[in-house]
Amino acid sequence: MADIFHHFPINASTKRVYETISTPTRLDKWWTKKCSGKVDIGETMHLHFEPDYNWTAIVSKHSPNQEFELTMQTSDKDWEGSKVGFRLTDKNNVTEIQFYHTGWKEANEHYRISNYCWAMYLRLLKRCLEFGEFVPYADRLNV
Repeated sequence: MADIFHHFPINASTKRVYETISTPTRLDKWWTKKCSGKVDIGETMHLHFEPDYNWTAIVSKHSPNQEFELTMQTSDKDWEGSKVGFRLTDKNNVTEIQFYHTGWKEANEHYRISNYCWAMYLRLLKRCLEFGEFVPYADRLNV
């Protein structure tokens, strides 16, 4: 099995970070094109990216301002059953993020591409929270 990990700080409170990684309308600011669903354990989140990428995930961890995790359901075959999550720690109003995407069956080409894309998306998350920047969905991997 292969896993993806990224650890980095964001100059924002854990409350703001948590809202931005877990709330559908906020996910649309840095990751999804359109997200919907209820943020509660066992609930389904609908993650829309492109016409052929209408995915679903189950909220598997939900501890406000501390931890949020999605277990991928309907998605790319390599992502099915994998877990995408965030652990947050406050350090003097700077949030330390421990991001993970675990449960990959193998470190194939899609794994390597996804690792790169996560780094790009997480940078957009940081820029969104620290500077209020919003990049339109179509341009997100080109900035």
